[in-house]
Amino acid sequence: MKNRLTVLAPLLLIPVLGLTACAGAGTPADAAATKTLTVYTSEPQAKIDQVVEAFEKANAGVEVKVFRAATGELKTRIATEKQAGKITADVILAADVPTFEGYAADGSLAKLDIENGADLDKKFVDAEGHWVGTRIIPTIIAYNTGALTEAPASWASLTEDTYKGKIAMPNPDVSGAAAFNTAVWLQEPALGKDWMEKLVANDPTVLESNGPVGQAVAEGSAEVGIVVDYVARELAAKGSPIAVGYPSDGVPYVSQPAGVFADSANQEVANDFVDFLISKEGQELAVSQSYLPVREDAGVPAGAPALSEINLLDPDQVKIASGQAAAVEFFNSLLK
Repeated sequence: MKNRLTVLAPLLLIPVLGLTACAGAGTPADAAATKTLTVYTSEPQAKIDQVVEAFEKANAGVEVKVFRAATGELKTRIATEKQAGKITADVILAADVPTFEGYAADGSLAKLDIENGADLDKKFVDAEGHWVGTRIIPTIIAYNTGALTEAPASWASLTEDTYKGKIAMPNPDVSGAAAFNTAVWLQEPALGKDWMEKLVANDPTVLESNGPVGQAVAEGSAEVGIVVDYVARELAAKGSPIAVGYPSDGVPYVSQPAGVFADSANQEVANDFVDFLISKEGQELAVSQSYLPVREDAGVPAGAPALSEINLLDPDQVKIASGQAAAVEFFNSLLK
């Protein structure tokens, strides 16, 4: 991480020692005020709290304030602030590439000034420099081990009568990952509209976000859950009867991008925060939080497969961005 900041303690906390007449009466001390950074994120509260603690420890004199909400709520808040004249946050850490591509296109994001992006696979770094992926979050099929002995093998299998009324999934109007997945599924030749129509006809329970889906599977109110993998792994680690299956017909994922708003008056500190997220230290923290990292030198969470073992889907992000709103609308129309 860049050592851009040289921040001293606030003036009132510095003992005034050894002042002499030659210093002159009323000479101010050379101290900088604490800098405040505001982050908008969809990260779970406990996880973002750990990130903030680690960043503040490495950057004395910086205070990070967080507004945490689901991606849909964040997007609404940002749109409202833009309409009012200015986005009040410095950093956004949330959602998916199409969301960030939209913000880059309308001028909401500044170009990043970071160093650690050079250590990442190019698919996790915006070629225009407006965002960078910070962790790999696959959506998988979780299952209750008291009800099933193994996960459904594929997305296609979820349309079978065996799973009718037994599936829980997150709401794409609320979850950024769910909205992204909806667009990916619709554009997969082997799935598409026919598969989605059959999936909804199988009467899934649509819950607000990934957390409630994981809980539903762990508690047994749903035998199967379409959910991000780390939620299921964390519940399993706590003793819940839930396990993870990676669908053979491809695993959609979001890379939880981070970017700096063009309206930010704290560009330097904001870039330091983004750089920290993708530093080795920041990525090792992500791994400890059950995330798959975007750096190869950070390891993987306990019980997680290597990325080479997962059939990750890498669709055309431009097509996903242009089709995501229509995909969510189509999914919602099937629920009526």
